[in-house]
Formats: sequence, C-alpha cells, structure tokens
Amino acid sequence: QVQLVESGGGLVQAGETLILSCAASGYPWSFDVMAWYQQAPGKLRELVASASMSGLIEYSDAAKGRFTISRAGGANTVYLQSNRLRPEDTGVYYCLGRSRSGRDFWGQGTQVTVSS
Repeated sequence: QVQLVESGGGLVQAGETLILSCAASGYPWSFDVMAWYQQAPGKLRELVASASMSGLIEYSDAAKGRFTISRAGGANTVYLQSNRLRPEDTGVYYCLGRSRSGRDFWGQGTQVTVSS
C-alpha cells in the first residue's frame, strides 16, 4: 500500500518560515513527479510547487521567490521551504506523488495557519 505522509505544518505569524516534509512508502520506483498543493478554506486544491525527475521545477505565482521545493534525486521524499509566509498561505498542504503512467497518490495533508 502506497502512503505519503506530510509533516511540518503548524501555526506561525506572518513573515515566518515553515519547512514541510513528505515521505512516501510502499512504492518501489521513483515517482516521476512530486508536488505540493494548497487547499485554502472554501477553495479548490491548487498547485504550489512541483519537481520532476527530469529536473523541471515549477511554482505558482504566489510561491515564486518565497517557496523552495526540493527533492533528493530519485528519492520519494520532498520538502517545501516556505519563507515570508502570508495569511493567504493558510490552508491544508497536500503532497502528491505521480507515477510515470500518470497515477496520482496523495497524502492526508498538513495544516498551515498563518496569523497576521
């Protein structure tokens, strides 16, 4: 059974930093893509950042310049360093692992709350 487990969320003040971690187990190959999504209260889940095995890294406009996604080679572990957090960054952050065939695996999410 494939499991992705996020950690590192919490309650912080605006301007502070959080580092989110996601570790996968039960998947015998390297995910083609690993990514972080945010689901803000009352909104749809949206992409924050993604990192592919080919080396392609993408960020949402809101994340550019503040967040950094990192992944150690082919390891199924991914991090999101979130700097200069804003109240609008509040939400549940989900980790995604995507196989080469396009199958998606999701974690349960970790709550991030940024107070002003």
